[in-house]
Amino acid sequence: MERRLAAILAIDIVGYGRLMGIDESGTLSAVKTYRTELLNPKIAQHRGRIVKLTGDGMLAEFSSIVNAVACADEVQREAAQRNLSVLEDKRIEFRIGIHLGDVIVEEGDIFGDGVNVAARLEALAEPGGIAVSATVKDHVGSRLDLSFEDRGEHRLKNIKEPVRVYMISPQRALPLKVNKAALTAARKKHKQLVAVLPFTNMSGDAEQEYFSDGITEDIITDLSKVSNLYVVARNTAFTYKGKSVQVKQVASELGVDFVLEGSVRKVGQRVRITGQLIDARNGGHLWADRFDRDLTDIFAIQDEITHAIVDQLKIKLLPEERQAIAAEPTSNVEAYTYYLRGRQLSHTWTRPYLLLARRMFATAVALDPEYARAYAGMADCESALRDWHAGEFTLQGILNLSAKALALDPNLAEAHASRGLALHQDGRDEEALVEFEKALALEPDLYEANFHYGRFLFMEGKFEGAITFFTRAAEIRPDDYLSPIHLMSACRSLGLEEERAHWARVCIERAEEALERHPENSGPAHRGALALAHMGDAQRAKEWVKRAQMIDPDDIVAQYNIACVYALLDECDAALDLLEELLPQSSCYHILWFKHDSDLDSVRDHPRFEKMLDAIAACSASLEYRVASE
Repeated sequence: MERRLAAILAIDIVGYGRLMGIDESGTLSAVKTYRTELLNPKIAQHRGRIVKLTGDGMLAEFSSIVNAVACADEVQREAAQRNLSVLEDKRIEFRIGIHLGDVIVEEGDIFGDGVNVAARLEALAEPGGIAVSATVKDHVGSRLDLSFEDRGEHRLKNIKEPVRVYMISPQRALPLKVNKAALTAARKKHKQLVAVLPFTNMSGDAEQEYFSDGITEDIITDLSKVSNLYVVARNTAFTYKGKSVQVKQVASELGVDFVLEGSVRKVGQRVRITGQLIDARNGGHLWADRFDRDLTDIFAIQDEITHAIVDQLKIKLLPEERQAIAAEPTSNVEAYTYYLRGRQLSHTWTRPYLLLARRMFATAVALDPEYARAYAGMADCESALRDWHAGEFTLQGILNLSAKALALDPNLAEAHASRGLALHQDGRDEEALVEFEKALALEPDLYEANFHYGRFLFMEGKFEGAITFFTRAAEIRPDDYLSPIHLMSACRSLGLEEERAHWARVCIERAEEALERHPENSGPAHRGALALAHMGDAQRAKEWVKRAQMIDPDDIVAQYNIACVYALLDECDAALDLLEELLPQSSCYHILWFKHDSDLDSVRDHPRFEKMLDAIAACSASLEYRVASE
């Protein structure tokens, strides 16, 4: 008998029997297609060997464990993309298990504990996910851009020693949102169909990401002003951010004929922007150019790119379209740069970052007193800070900032959204509703409008509506870990356990990525702890709690979320201790969350919590009196 060390990959189709029961011939055909177009080529590409096939899976071996894991990851990524256009009950999804171990080889087949462990790991994997042993994780290390989630030791059937299991997270990107009705209508009107992919940051500094993203968004905005163009929405296009993609595949998924891609390199006061417009029908380049300019020319470059695309697609601009494209939110490039940076920082919703974002917006206003978006940014930061620290910024001050923004640009959705949040915090919900509806009507894809309105509905106990808008916010920004937090609670309130588990996984995945980028930020740490508590992972939840406390022990938002973590883990005394300590520091609006947050259900009937409800009732009365007197 021949023995050798091998990386063993076991793969299985999720719910194969159910799929066969629904559509036997269709399932067999789909499985054959997946094998010939995806599995076989990927395994061959990574120098693996298919050992045997079963009706609902296969076993493969690799001489390199890194190749085995890379192959599995690419299989799951592509399978997830293919499933975007398939009805949920007909999707082919895989579970994959990988182990590195000793195998016995006989007549081309392989046997032994190494094979058995891989098979048992496959059964532990989530649909679309990969389960690996600690041996695999240790050998791969940081050689692949993957994160491993420790799931502890498991006793596997017929395996003598326990095996430490790690999960490589499945691709939890939200389904690609293609507006098929708008796409069909655009085709009927013979519009040109274009997608602008996120421009790659080539600056060698991840902190410059905000700038390349801002350039992309502005080009999308300008092209969207052309009536004879259909431009894929920003949130859909940004689904491809950071991914290596084939233009033809992207065009097919989005239903467009033309794709614009490019890169941005910003160094000091110089900027280099490259762009190329590709005809996805034949792969030909319709236009390509490189701009090496001073940073002060950035708006001129954006205009040149927009006009080049319009010219290449032989579109005649209307006078008002030409004027709209030429209009710039600011003529000051430095103010523009500060605004973009402020936008990026403001999305964290932690006090230090919100204060820093506000300073960025204030600097932009100082550089250009006519910059409407910067005023709206300041208003949004102050509204968010006032959520927890009521005495820091006044309602009137926020209303003045948003009024200034709207005086400069009456159709600025950002200003209406921040105005709505401030009014809602002050108990003026009817006025707030008007502002939220204006913001959503002006810009349905504005993150702030969807997120703030979701919170508004949540506080009214309208959880179904809140889920709609929080989901939308999470789709608009793929790095948003705030909306999933609220989605977990809303789903729990409605008894939607499967959905709650889904959003907890999305949240922890995004929080981990955010914490890697900014380890000094407590926000993803305490919000990730909440997600882990919802998943029932008490040990890791407490580890994340400690991390959040070490980063910022005085963060009021962190303390509240940590109290929720303890409540979810049924450690009621710890939760109540924190809540009692927190109550005197909290704004009236903040403590109203105690009433609606299902994360606190385990302590809700406790005598100590009932005493706190008296303070909450007094605060509610105070809000109602103040609104009535105004």
